[in-house]
Amino acid sequence: MFEKEYQEKLTTPQEAVSKIAENALLAHGNLQAEPPALLKAIENRIRTNDLKKLRVFHLGTSVYASGTILSPELADCVEAYPCFVLTKERGLVYGGLSQFIPNYFHQLRRLIEEYMDEMDVAMTTVSPMDKAGFFSFGTSVDITSIVWKRAKRRIVEVNRHMPRVFGDALVHISDVDQIVENHQPIWESPPAQPDDIDRAIGRIVAEMVPDEATIQLGFGNLPNAVATQLIHHKNLGIHTEAFSPVMVDLVKKGVINGKKKTLHPNKHVYSFALGDHEMMEFMNDNPAFEGYPVSYTNDPDVIARNDNMISINATLQVDLSGQCNSEFLEGAQFSATGGQLDFVRGAFNAKGGKSILTFRSTAKKNTVSRIVPQLDAGSIVTTPRMDTHYLVTEYGAANLKGKCMRDRALAIIGIAHPDFRDQLMREAEKMRLF
Repeated sequence: MFEKEYQEKLTTPQEAVSKIAENALLAHGNLQAEPPALLKAIENRIRTNDLKKLRVFHLGTSVYASGTILSPELADCVEAYPCFVLTKERGLVYGGLSQFIPNYFHQLRRLIEEYMDEMDVAMTTVSPMDKAGFFSFGTSVDITSIVWKRAKRRIVEVNRHMPRVFGDALVHISDVDQIVENHQPIWESPPAQPDDIDRAIGRIVAEMVPDEATIQLGFGNLPNAVATQLIHHKNLGIHTEAFSPVMVDLVKKGVINGKKKTLHPNKHVYSFALGDHEMMEFMNDNPAFEGYPVSYTNDPDVIARNDNMISINATLQVDLSGQCNSEFLEGAQFSATGGQLDFVRGAFNAKGGKSILTFRSTAKKNTVSRIVPQLDAGSIVTTPRMDTHYLVTEYGAANLKGKCMRDRALAIIGIAHPDFRDQLMREAEKMRLF
């Protein structure tokens, strides 16, 4: 039915990007949804001096964007504006070659619609069109579904390896201006492998998660360690910004089924996914998966509608008042707020909910305590002390809610590495906490 329209809009990557104007604002699909053929075609225009200035707005960069239009050698021509900082962004942000836009994920729709210039071009990798004329954003619903509605020109790169998912992830061919095809395998991100300390933290957190809870997990060693310890839980659900392979394993084993969810029952709700081929195969055409923009998944009011909501994230540094720095490391932007505070607040406001922030007690081979009297100068408070609920290290869990300054300091010191507890006690006395 829509094949004629498809063929009329089908073109080459070079032709699709040829109309991108000087100083245009471009948004591209994130992580595994980056469109490699289109990005390469834009890079060629820049390198041949056919496009002298481009502005790029994105959430998370992977191998394709970082190896083409966001290559450091093109920084004189490309202004990058990430709304999150991952591994590929760190060097660029640190060197002043990329300008991070601070934000809370749940506010991104309004930020994009009201406070940014009009979006000139949006492009992303999508799944093949179905008989009703719909493509799917697949692994990158996040901000893609938001910028898509606002962009003047919308280009899709069709890839049969991109999973077809549902929710707010579908886009009709009538909302597409140009189509290119590129069926190269999507790059994979295997799950991080936890070590003994990560597993110790995972065991503590898993004991705090009740059966029939709805969970949110971030990326990285610690969340993966938690997931592996949930194997004996029953009837868990997912409401998360980030979906990963460790969750697939729990779904396959029947641990996660969503039967007891009070919002989107029986559905695995996410905003973006990052993982391996097995994860994408499992997601493909699976009606249990629903992708939504981060403005929805991360809205604290929406999160709080999930009874027994448990959010599990990682932080870098905690002080004796309970302030958490999850963004700055040694004076430089290492990560970003993202959805951490969104889920900290949403989970605590849920009936029976908890927010849990995990971290290893030390860094640099046990020579530095991650628990400090006060956050380092120049650090950023990601989760304020008033919002911090549970803190977990390999030495235990501390619930800060309802505790006075003295008692919360004692609780935090109690989960510090033993080598630093006496020193922290002395510093707490100097701060007149005791």
